[in-house]
Amino acid sequence: MANFALNKRPIGQLHKVLGFSFALAIGMGNVIGAGIMRTPGAVVDNAPSQAIVMGLWVLGGIHCLLLANITSELITALPKAGGSYVPVRAAFGDALGLMAGWSDWLAAIASVAALGVVCANFIAMILPATAAYTVTIAIAFAAISFVVNLIGVKASAFAEIGGSLLKFLFLCFIIGAIFLSPPLPLDAAEASGPTIGAAAPVSLIGILIAYQLIYGAYGGWSGSIYFVEEDAKATSHLPRAMFLTVCTIIIVYVLLNAALFHALPIDALRGSDLPAATALAVVFGPLSGKIVAGCAVLLAANALHGNLMLSPRILYGLGRDGLFPRVATRVNQTGTPDVALILGFALAMILILTGGFEFLFRLMGALIIFSFVLYEASLFGLRIRQPDLPRPYRAKFYPWLPAFVMVVDVGLLGLYIATDLFSGAVMVALVALCMPFGHYLSRQKKRAAAA
Repeated sequence: MANFALNKRPIGQLHKVLGFSFALAIGMGNVIGAGIMRTPGAVVDNAPSQAIVMGLWVLGGIHCLLLANITSELITALPKAGGSYVPVRAAFGDALGLMAGWSDWLAAIASVAALGVVCANFIAMILPATAAYTVTIAIAFAAISFVVNLIGVKASAFAEIGGSLLKFLFLCFIIGAIFLSPPLPLDAAEASGPTIGAAAPVSLIGILIAYQLIYGAYGGWSGSIYFVEEDAKATSHLPRAMFLTVCTIIIVYVLLNAALFHALPIDALRGSDLPAATALAVVFGPLSGKIVAGCAVLLAANALHGNLMLSPRILYGLGRDGLFPRVATRVNQTGTPDVALILGFALAMILILTGGFEFLFRLMGALIIFSFVLYEASLFGLRIRQPDLPRPYRAKFYPWLPAFVMVVDVGLLGLYIATDLFSGAVMVALVALCMPFGHYLSRQKKRAAAA
């Protein structure tokens, strides 16, 4: 048992069977989740101004483009499976590398659990009798994705590409239907949502909270970096896929919010958990809620599949470098790191059983921001420690623009923890769990090197 992390089992080889279409699909699929169906109302509630809200959605997209500028350099300089962990370890060593990889993996699994709960909640809107079986349905959605992933990387990629295309078309349909329909009469709009108080004056805190929500809605655009070893032309495909993903999402999200402002008075938008359903009510009547709920199930299920698909690649990278048990590097004949996939699926089941959507969503957000701050810092660490490292893509306007982005994300992380101390404390506790484990593995590596 003492040498379980350092046995002589050959490291599995990932299969180079993915291409540009998958890199684009996994980014699009991870970003466009069911959260975009709910987020617009909460954003307007915190910043009740159409001009400010539209500006914040554009700003969120620009923020992601600046992050893609950093990510493109890191992934092309170090094209290894493992996600954000790879450059963090190269820049700062095993301890911080393990912390980044562990946080990244936990965020992906928390996303799987949260999206499973979302699927179950929207299924209950379509079939109210299923409301009593939320946990069972959430597990069922995760289990279906688990089976598809276990079948192999080609089957998983096909499901991801097909699902991303369908939900993109479905979202375009909803945007078009809202724009083409007449605005909902004020009395009907007020009757369609819960009664809420008057809008609070626009404030800096409200704008920051609204931006936090928007930043979370854009999360996932970098999903392709986890599959860098499975694309024969990754160094050219991935930067293009990430920039195209973010640009497309900006257009879709801005158009959706513009359509909602076109169709609904601002107070009706503030008070609606599903503003798209409220806006579509004039066209589809009582069926509008079920149509939007069906769309949301598709959005969430596809994003769940993408997160479960990328999560074993993180453990694979950690295991290969001796920062996780070597068994995580096992790859089955169809190209899936199957043991790592099983571990992620098991943790997702535990989270589904122990946490509701709100808790899981907040935990996911805290972990994502934390791991990305470490990832951004690694750009500067690598430029200092390895200045001669080949960089097919170099971050534009280094160091000033990347430094500005990092300062913004550190501020967002602080704001996130300050406004949700419980989720922040849970994040710190989960990250701390990796430290004794990392210390043990580090000692094992030193003993092996000495031997």
